[in-house]
Amino acid sequence: MSQLAILEYPDPRLKKLARPVTVFDDRLRKLVADMAETMYSAPGVGLAATQVDVHERVIVIDVSEDKDTLHVFINPELLWASEETAVCEEGCLSVPGVYETVRRPVSVRVRAMDEHGRPFERDCDGMLAVCVQHEMDHLEGRVFVEYLSLLKQTRIRTRMRKRHARQTAA
Repeated sequence: MSQLAILEYPDPRLKKLARPVTVFDDRLRKLVADMAETMYSAPGVGLAATQVDVHERVIVIDVSEDKDTLHVFINPELLWASEETAVCEEGCLSVPGVYETVRRPVSVRVRAMDEHGRPFERDCDGMLAVCVQHEMDHLEGRVFVEYLSLLKQTRIRTRMRKRHARQTAA
C-alpha cells in the first residue's frame, strides 16, 4: 500500500466529474487500500478518488472511534434523503485547516457496490450520512465550501492560494 497525494482546493482538477467504475480488479482494490491508508494517515474520516486525482466513482469512509470500520462505496447513488436536515461542522482533506457549518439531510439511502462489484444498499444516519454526502459531492466536482456564502468562499480561496504560494516558495 502507499499514500496518495491529496489535491488541495482550489486545484481545478477537483472540479472534474468522476467516471463510473466498470472493472472490479486488483487495480481497483489497490486504489481502495491506498485511499484508506491515505485517509487514515491524514487523518480524515472520508476520501473520494477525485481528491487523489483519480476520476472514478470511489469513496472510502470510516467514522468509527477506533478507525476499524471502513465503508467502501463504488459508483454510489443517492436513492433517498430525509426532509429533516441538520447543521454540522465539516472539514476536508482538500481544504486543510478550514471548518465551516453546512446544512444537510440527517439520513440518506445509498446504492453502491463494494470493491468486488457486489451491489448493496445502505441507510446512513448522523456522521456517516454527512460523510457520504460530502464525499459524493467530490465525485460531482463540488467541495463543501461551495455551500457557504460568496464572502466565505472568497476568503477560503485566498487563504488556500496564500498557503500554496508559501509552500511553493519554501
